[in-house]
Amino acid sequence: MLFKNATIYTMEQEPFVGDFKIDKGVFTEVGKNLTASEGEDVQDLNGLYVFPGLVESHCHLGMEETAIRFEGDDVNEITDPITPNMRGIDGCNPQDETIESALKGGVTTVAAGPGSANVLGGTFFAYKTKGNCIDEMTIQNPIAMKAAFGENPKRCYQGKKIDTRMQISALLRETLEKTKEYLAKKEAGKDVAYDQKLEAMIPVVKRELPLKCHAHRADDILTAIRIAKEENIKITLDHVTDARCILPQIKESGFPCICGPALTHKSKFELANMSFETPNELYKAGILFSIITDSPVIPQQYLSLSAALAAKAGLPEYEAIKAITINPAKILGLDNRVGSIKVGKDADFVICTKNILDTQNEIQSVYVDGKKAA
Repeated sequence: MLFKNATIYTMEQEPFVGDFKIDKGVFTEVGKNLTASEGEDVQDLNGLYVFPGLVESHCHLGMEETAIRFEGDDVNEITDPITPNMRGIDGCNPQDETIESALKGGVTTVAAGPGSANVLGGTFFAYKTKGNCIDEMTIQNPIAMKAAFGENPKRCYQGKKIDTRMQISALLRETLEKTKEYLAKKEAGKDVAYDQKLEAMIPVVKRELPLKCHAHRADDILTAIRIAKEENIKITLDHVTDARCILPQIKESGFPCICGPALTHKSKFELANMSFETPNELYKAGILFSIITDSPVIPQQYLSLSAALAAKAGLPEYEAIKAITINPAKILGLDNRVGSIKVGKDADFVICTKNILDTQNEIQSVYVDGKKAA
């Protein structure tokens, strides 16, 4: 199929008016004045805009269902602060209407997983938002291991197993060290009793899987960085509400930031400095970052609105679009497949009447893997 005469935001180069071809679920040509092969379907997109399918690098889409309470809430297993053996894929209902809403909003790939009640909550996975079977929709499982610092684990386990930030850090360090000891015994061929929790943590200590660190307050962000350096593990810094206070330290760490959500009430103390200005400060500091909804905190379909509000607060428009396309794809390690319009990548794209950050924009259609999905 050949699409012609659109204003194309490939996220690989400056926007231009041109054409692109798709075949067998991938982009096969991108450029100007492309000609149709014999029998090829041609669509004229004159006056329309095309963007890569949007990517969310941190949410719980499908895990907290709409219009239902406990029965449809599978985000947090609040029975033990250390549950790395939980798998987000097992708690996701792909037929919940929130996923269809995300698709219609142009979001084609998300990383979803457990919430922030636990010090270690379990694995995130990445999936496309079109389909009815989560196994078929999934493109990488696992993609990260969830960890949480600050108020949430303190509140959920107050008076039981956690009262202080010190205990959060101690439990995380203890689990990482136990995993290293467990792995060393296994690699040495010693008899070791199977431990599901430690098995789940092996990819983290082997640097095959990043720790996805929920951290809002500056001291919690720095604690996550400290532990990552001590234990020689890969991490992402998720939420980073106080990032503007410690930009040099975040920059020096080299860890990417997953920023937001900001379109919410300041519902707890550690959100006191929440602002749409934070993405621009991260950009000016040269830190790789993405913008998120943390769905269902903000409905997933408002990912582009969140980026638009960051642009209104000073973030350059093109950088705001990068923050919901190629940047999250890079942070998740999925940029070989999604996040931009490039030959060989998955043909996930959105056809719009205006710039995707324009609140008056209408999404005309959404394609996933080269097929019209919405």
